[in-house]
Amino acid sequence: MKRPLFILFVFIPPALIFSQYFPTNPDSSELITTDIENFWQAFDLMEKGYDGNPFDENYMKIGSQGVMDFTPYRIESGDMLLKNVRENKEQYLAVKENTFRINEKKKQILATFYALKYLLPEAKFPPVYFVIGNFNSGGTSSDNGLIIGAETQSNIDNVPYLVAHELIHFQQKKNNHNRTLLEQSINEGVADFLGEMISGNHFNKTAYEYGELHKQALCEEFVEILDSDNWNDWLYGTSGKDNRPNDLGYWMGYQIAKSYFDQQGDKSMAIKELLDIKNAKLFLEKSGFLNKYRK
Repeated sequence: MKRPLFILFVFIPPALIFSQYFPTNPDSSELITTDIENFWQAFDLMEKGYDGNPFDENYMKIGSQGVMDFTPYRIESGDMLLKNVRENKEQYLAVKENTFRINEKKKQILATFYALKYLLPEAKFPPVYFVIGNFNSGGTSSDNGLIIGAETQSNIDNVPYLVAHELIHFQQKKNNHNRTLLEQSINEGVADFLGEMISGNHFNKTAYEYGELHKQALCEEFVEILDSDNWNDWLYGTSGKDNRPNDLGYWMGYQIAKSYFDQQGDKSMAIKELLDIKNAKLFLEKSGFLNKYRK
């Protein structure tokens, strides 16, 4: 006699299906450098006259989640990477040794993770992927972890500061709307400010030195355009209208974040507030940093 077949259907909310688990213990964090080895193996094949695209077959297709997430807007494609490597071969070779030395910074990176755990016990510690791209991005964070462009690290001493910056981005509450200059500057400035708190420094020394030397003029300019969705001359590029460096928005956002934090009595609560800024205009007002420049 056949037994009746019972099928149990269990409803799982979509949010749980697509959510990911990331450890809250720094000891469980992963620093993944296998993509660096894959890149240079593909590079050697290119040098030997490989029939086809060695980066497509031996780097992109076998790459980590970090390579997959770094591809849109950065690596773009295997063909783009091959073209860029051929045109800038000497630039890649100049940083080859540094890419293999990144492992030397693992202990220092882990120390920044412990520092964040102390300040924010609920912090999440996703994998850190070290990949090689087109010299167009030092790092970013995705839903799957932190991604560092190893080829841009001309000074590996800066690597822990960059990882700390991206680790703070990973903790920040995300929003999907197009950000104004003020919102994006605060977003980057908070990552620099808290990243410095856990690592001891930040990686934007040129922008910060220029910002301090030209503080009044920059503040007067910023308050006039802070609602703009045009980030040029402040974030990720400049027009060449003057001698300013890239990313002055990081410096401006840092000043706003620091001014707010310094006024708060409960520093633990202030850190949580910095990671979840819902109204940038109100936050700016509470910080008081640009009040004397605003009409």
